[in-house]
Amino acid sequence: MSRTARVERITKETKVLVEIDLDGTGKADIETGVGFYDHMLHQIARHGGFDLTVHTVGDLEIDAHHTMEDTALALGAAFDQALGDKAGIRRYGSATVPMDEVLVRAAVDLSGRPYVVHDEPPLAPYIGPVYPTSMTRHIWESFGQAARITLHVDVLRAARPGGHPDAHHVVEAQFKAVSRALREAVGIDPRSAGVVPSTKGAL
Repeated sequence: MSRTARVERITKETKVLVEIDLDGTGKADIETGVGFYDHMLHQIARHGGFDLTVHTVGDLEIDAHHTMEDTALALGAAFDQALGDKAGIRRYGSATVPMDEVLVRAAVDLSGRPYVVHDEPPLAPYIGPVYPTSMTRHIWESFGQAARITLHVDVLRAARPGGHPDAHHVVEAQFKAVSRALREAVGIDPRSAGVVPSTKGAL
């Protein structure tokens, strides 16, 4: 069974194309106009084991908000679509990922009920010239809402004693942890025999 999806999202502010294969090999073709965001979406492909295409043209002459938000919404919608009826999946996934001094834990439930909890320390306002660090929470909220998942992302450690958080490491460790948790959750459970993993019979 093919677990793929293609989603186009077109507004007056952005034009987004997302294609995803949940059973891919981590290949990525990413271009949003926001360099660090591209780098983070590459983490989703590589560490999630998903083949991922993301092409976004947005109103960057204003700021990066619409570009990043609409990309996350389209990615979430594609993820949900590719999961289909969710029969046979593991449903739950979690990962704890270190990145030098940073430690992040992510846990996901492909529940059909969107709910996002995000906890990170205060960070420098920007990574690179156009990635606002305040958008990371909004990315997870937008993705979680569109994907219809429960997602918890907690930054457990962010800096060496006496030091300040490295925003690059804090955000990248989050994307890697979420990707690893999603990889586990979408995996096929050989013991479930194609059954939807819920006593309700549907997710």
